[in-house]
Amino acid sequence: MSFVCKLHVSAMIWVRMIKLNIKCNSCWSAGCGTETSLVIFRVEKDLKKKLLVMSLNNQCRRRFQTNMAEKELGGSHESSGLIAKNNILEAKEALKSEQDEVSQSRNSQYQQDLKSVLVTSVLNLEKLDVDLYRGTHHWVPRTQRLFGGQIVGQALVAAAKSVSDSLYAHSLHCYFVRAGDPKVPVLYQVDRTRDGRSFTVRSVKAIQHGQPILICQASFQTLQPSPLQHQFPMPVVPPPEDLLTVEELIHHYLSKPDLAEEAKKGLKKLLANEVPIEIKPVNPAHFYRLGPEQPRRLFWGRARGHIGEGNMKLHCCVAAYVSDYALLGTALLPYPEYRAKFAASLDHSMWFHSTFRSDEWMLYECESPWAGSSRGLVQGRMWRRDGVLAASCSQEGVLRVKPVTEPSKL
Repeated sequence: MSFVCKLHVSAMIWVRMIKLNIKCNSCWSAGCGTETSLVIFRVEKDLKKKLLVMSLNNQCRRRFQTNMAEKELGGSHESSGLIAKNNILEAKEALKSEQDEVSQSRNSQYQQDLKSVLVTSVLNLEKLDVDLYRGTHHWVPRTQRLFGGQIVGQALVAAAKSVSDSLYAHSLHCYFVRAGDPKVPVLYQVDRTRDGRSFTVRSVKAIQHGQPILICQASFQTLQPSPLQHQFPMPVVPPPEDLLTVEELIHHYLSKPDLAEEAKKGLKKLLANEVPIEIKPVNPAHFYRLGPEQPRRLFWGRARGHIGEGNMKLHCCVAAYVSDYALLGTALLPYPEYRAKFAASLDHSMWFHSTFRSDEWMLYECESPWAGSSRGLVQGRMWRRDGVLAASCSQEGVLRVKPVTEPSKL
């Protein structure tokens, strides 16, 4: 590959990016006099660097043409000046177009490098045999039991790998039968229960230490349009841009001078958890149970990192992971005088209604219609920003509580 300009490249490596200070020697001697700085992300292959250098090389050539045209403007001949002026405008337009191309290439590379950990790690199962997969863990809650959403999401991934691309997940029903051990991987065994013309059913068993920890039934459907279409209206809430993330709220609470030391330790532990979900509570005081409230909770949520368009099955698996976050705790909202000494999901069901992207903000509406007999029932709805109901879920769990000895210090 040949280049018009001889380029001197000096690289300073940062944590996740490389800054290239590029000076064109040939254009410098010809009067260009430009030095270009560009920040690109994770340049790991020489080919990427060469492509970017070639683009910058074209920019230097445009600047050279612009400089030459500006010199022509200094001449005495009027027609020559007009031609040179047109050359300047053309050169500047071409330069701007190439700068935009470089920016788009850089943003695309940036998005790929920030691929969601839910895709690259949590939901990326290792195939061991036909219909047999192994999953690993990324985030473990403070309970030191496996996060239920992880097991549900991975089970749906395993089921989806056994069906054709023309089928889409429309529902799943799971029973949690044992607590998950975060010290060992989970095996997922898929049983091809039924292959129909419109619907396909898969049974998945999640196994640890030779025993099932979750039993899941997942159903897939071919797309079938229908004149019957209706849904509830989406709740009216502030947009996510006007709200703070959980991490920002924790930093805000930590800045309070009268915050108890025990509360500070608890909040710092929350910050240390690398949860692969980004959350923005609509009502923070309500979210953190700072007073008696109705058993209803709303927050914006999305997967951290980039997933992109395309595989709808994958977005359903990510949504299944997200759906278990903070769901069962909704049943505790009317009781600030109690806190859970033991809480665990018993079963989890989910229905997917329309297409969506799990790496874009969706409103998660959770409400508990009933609690009793040391159990709580919670229902959830996931809304796209345009008001379309994307998914619904329902969960029942064990809730054993104890009285709170002193009020929250938040």
